[in-house]
Amino acid sequence: MKKVRIGIAGLGRLGMTHARNIAYYTVGAELTALCRRDPDALQAAGEELSVQDLYTDFDEMLQNADIDGVAIVTASDSHARQAIQALRAGKHVFCEKPLGISAEECRQVEQAALARPDLVFFPGFMRRFDPSYQYAREKIDAGLIGEPYLFKGFAADPMSTIEECIQYGGKGSGGLFMDLGIHDMDLARWFLGEDPTGVFAQGGSFHYPIFTQRGDAEAGIASYTFASGKMAVLHAGRAAPHGYHVETEIVGTKGSIRISPTPRKNHAVLYLQQGVVTECCENFPQRFEEAYRLELQAFVDCIRRGKQPGVTVTDGRKAVQIAQATTRSFREKRYLEISYASFLR
Repeated sequence: MKKVRIGIAGLGRLGMTHARNIAYYTVGAELTALCRRDPDALQAAGEELSVQDLYTDFDEMLQNADIDGVAIVTASDSHARQAIQALRAGKHVFCEKPLGISAEECRQVEQAALARPDLVFFPGFMRRFDPSYQYAREKIDAGLIGEPYLFKGFAADPMSTIEECIQYGGKGSGGLFMDLGIHDMDLARWFLGEDPTGVFAQGGSFHYPIFTQRGDAEAGIASYTFASGKMAVLHAGRAAPHGYHVETEIVGTKGSIRISPTPRKNHAVLYLQQGVVTECCENFPQRFEEAYRLELQAFVDCIRRGKQPGVTVTDGRKAVQIAQATTRSFREKRYLEISYASFLR
């Protein structure tokens, strides 16, 4: 079976993580084209990855590159447009979260993806592929904790990357809840087996008022209601002093499961004058290194086997609709019902 030829658009920190994974770790895949607007950075990436087919324009890559699929790892406000263009060009699509930053553009992506059932569309929710989250899902499906009724999510970027966050975390990112909380919104649906029906959110800026000046927040919390009475809560922040910290708990009628209660960098424990120390993860590529590799392998396997992934374009749309409602609730300071209307009505 021939290898799947992939072009990647976006070669920042996460884009380079994906590019290296495709080039070096994904069985059955070949990285054949790169796209980035900065020509110098593009050239450097091409030299590192031994890829010669380089583009500064996404449309040009779609038209001219010899590729079967494309990985979209550009700015969040470019995802929807580029995903639709790739589908119309007959390319399989891996699209990093979020699918878009508005419900309308997500509906358009969903329509384009469902119109091409011969193509694989794969939203980038890597936590579903992390071994610890997979293990938790298996235990829940086996009935180990009974009926899950409460999801608790905590997501914090490290203070060490705050300048990058200030630069990037503006209009193009969709804001705190869209950018940082969307993985937890997807996981709440995945673990509880339902879509939340309403949300109340609040937030503020305590170290970095620039986020409030932009109509956003440095840290926030959100509480979600479900038709069955199930519950979900989320705490998201951009300036954790101890490092990158993602923690999840699913509570059921017979027990609970906690994932990463201590955000370990590795399994080493340091015994120092300051005390017993467990170092924290430094960033998301480090914490989810294996998950990023596994999701790209799943993308390529789906293409080669001619099947659709378990995570769908509709999952991507609904996560964005939840994030959009959460952001509105925060800005309007009130409880909001969440609408999941799509073009399929």
